[in-house]
Amino acid sequence: MRPALLNPLFAPVTSLAGVGPKQDKLFRYLLGRNETPRLVDLLLHLPASVIDRRTRPKIRDAVPGTMVTLEVTVDRHRPAPPGRSRAPHLVYASDDTGDVVLTYFRAQPGYVEKLLPVGARRYVSGTLQMFDGVPQIVHPDRVVDEEAFAKLTGLDPVYPLTEGLAIGSLRRAMAQALQKLPNLPEWTSPEIMRRCKFPPLAEALNRVHVPVEITDILPDGPFWSRLAFDELLAGQLALALVRAQLRRPAGDRNADDGHLRNRIIGALPYALTLSQQKAAAAISDDLRQPVRMLRLLQGDVGSGKTVVALLAAAAVAEAGKQAALMAPTEILARQHVKTITPLAERAGLQVAILTGREKGKERRELLAKLAEGEIDFLVGTHALIQDDVVFKALALAVVDEQHRFGVRERLALTGKGDAVDVLVLSATPIPRTLVLTYFGDMDVSELREKPAGRQPIDTRTIPASRLDEVIAAVGRALSAGKLVYWICPLVDESEAEGTDHLTNASKRFETLQQRFSDRVGLVHGQMKGTEKDRVMAQFAAHEIGLLVATTVVEVGVDVPAATIMVIENAERFGLAQLHQLRGRIGRGSEASTCLLVYHEPLNEMSAARLKVIRETTDGFRIAEEDLRLRGEGDVLGIRQSGLPGYRIARSEVHGQLITQARDEALRIMKDNPKLEGDRGEALRCLLYLYERDEALPLLGAG
Repeated sequence: MRPALLNPLFAPVTSLAGVGPKQDKLFRYLLGRNETPRLVDLLLHLPASVIDRRTRPKIRDAVPGTMVTLEVTVDRHRPAPPGRSRAPHLVYASDDTGDVVLTYFRAQPGYVEKLLPVGARRYVSGTLQMFDGVPQIVHPDRVVDEEAFAKLTGLDPVYPLTEGLAIGSLRRAMAQALQKLPNLPEWTSPEIMRRCKFPPLAEALNRVHVPVEITDILPDGPFWSRLAFDELLAGQLALALVRAQLRRPAGDRNADDGHLRNRIIGALPYALTLSQQKAAAAISDDLRQPVRMLRLLQGDVGSGKTVVALLAAAAVAEAGKQAALMAPTEILARQHVKTITPLAERAGLQVAILTGREKGKERRELLAKLAEGEIDFLVGTHALIQDDVVFKALALAVVDEQHRFGVRERLALTGKGDAVDVLVLSATPIPRTLVLTYFGDMDVSELREKPAGRQPIDTRTIPASRLDEVIAAVGRALSAGKLVYWICPLVDESEAEGTDHLTNASKRFETLQQRFSDRVGLVHGQMKGTEKDRVMAQFAAHEIGLLVATTVVEVGVDVPAATIMVIENAERFGLAQLHQLRGRIGRGSEASTCLLVYHEPLNEMSAARLKVIRETTDGFRIAEEDLRLRGEGDVLGIRQSGLPGYRIARSEVHGQLITQARDEALRIMKDNPKLEGDRGEALRCLLYLYERDEALPLLGAG
């Protein structure tokens, strides 16, 4: 149950004066929520910058191009002439040193006269420009009388906004929300408060939203940092609760003598790399320990994670138990099955797949076999965690691309067995700071080498003005029997509003089809699964040579014969995404080429990204560069800024707080594992505030 003390913060934003249904829709969009946001969501929406209105020169001394606040007397109005809606409404005002014109375009009739009555004294704030030698402010940001001016600090926070939501509406809502802040207990230990010089929570929120100094809103300042630490502590405490639950002593363990694993290794067409051997040994050791395994296996594109996962599944099968692998997409799940099945069959293991596509009789039969223990290794999507999926003896849960699943899914899968061991796979090498943040509860294995025989990929950047040469080169490659991917950022026109030069896949498919006729195929995310599979199978079988696709092929598509990739609008993709896409080629023994086609002019960030991707194929280096370039960019690819799953904490600013939050969470679990007493109650408030309460029900379990 949520502590009653928090109820005021969980009231909907529509309970605030001036926030009606229209605003509700805009706030949902701005704050990234499907339902009406709560006051807590609003209060954690922090300013991006601040406007300093404290400069109050006389008109004569005001510097053009700067933000100024002028104390003026309103002299006269010159409204737009009738029938000329485009002409501005001009207000002439002055002080004892000169005149200024206040300009309003498309003003509502009567609005400007009411705001600036003739003869009144007003404080007007905005950016001063010179127009025909006369000082002018177009659409002043603020116009207030003396009484209102006395209440202003002179510093206005500027927030990230969404179209249709005025900054004034957001500020008014924020001011009301701050008034409703209850007196919350302190959950951070006195030692950390002292060491980090943190203010109390209420002071931190007030100073970030109503700054007294410009520095109050800086992410590395004490106020923002206090909020970042709270958010990180909530995340680390939730991970620690899950870990404590998963680390409870387990009964009979899940690895036997290795006979099935040896058969699989014997059936491989290549030798395991050194890091594959190490990872497999670490997993096998974990499976024998008296506590449950919780391990992250991260490796670069094509480093052989699936084979290591199969060896782990074989280890539990030796002990007569079952394994499951949950992947975020159907394409990825089917790809895993394709890799695993031939090897598993050599060892006598039964593998099956369960996605949303398996229905009716087929699904019922599969579930019956699973419950009888006839299936050793079940691969699937979210479909695995449905209620009617029952294992006879699930002992190992493999979660692929964990950052696309929350704590809830992980717990749902491990709940289908007794003391289930957990292996998480990540194809996105993760920088060390993020490993702590997102996988702070896990042991880590890394696959650093590529399997033997893989050829390096030659990556080149080409401006879109040379597209004809690219198409001609693709034609030569097709004539030589090569397989080529052509990647576009969008599916069709409807996605491309306001993005004139973005190529959509359907359109590119048509132009390439005119040139190369039936040698071209198309796949994108809006197609039915069966249709996607059919086209992919044609491509793998060389029935088509050129596959036009969206990023649906980013993860897990494996056609070793494909050796050329063209990525159009390469400047629009993130580093990790470019790296993942490029990883679809260079999977066989032939040399491969990746052409990054970009539109000019390139901004600094895009140019830097393309330079990194051209210079290296090392995913670990690319991940670190990605983090550095995007600053707080979300390297795990869930959203475009901020640490994954975090709104306030930023990796490049609050890196050292991550470690402190993790240490604090571990200390709490040692001293007060059931979150009891006053401090426990305060920490429960923290978990609810930052939506990390998923882990709280575990406290009552076992």
